[in-house]
Amino acid sequence: MDLILFSSSFCEPCAQTRAVLAEVERVVPQATVIEFDVARDNAEAEAHGIRSTPTVLVRDASGAEVFRAVGAPTLDQVLVAAAKAL
Repeated sequence: MDLILFSSSFCEPCAQTRAVLAEVERVVPQATVIEFDVARDNAEAEAHGIRSTPTVLVRDASGAEVFRAVGAPTLDQVLVAAAKAL
């Protein structure tokens, strides 16, 4: 399961989101965090329809998106999404 964070260097909520995703990665062994900087990885952001940061996508093992959060998600939101992705 992938937890994908689209971030930007000037984004304060991105730092909060990194902390949430790190905690999910710590408690859910199947979770892997992947981060893309929208300025550096613009093609990746465009391919996923990213319009603002932070945006978090949770994908299951088949690559299907099961959750999308625009803005900083809570730990509970990401844990529920992770359970759906498993």
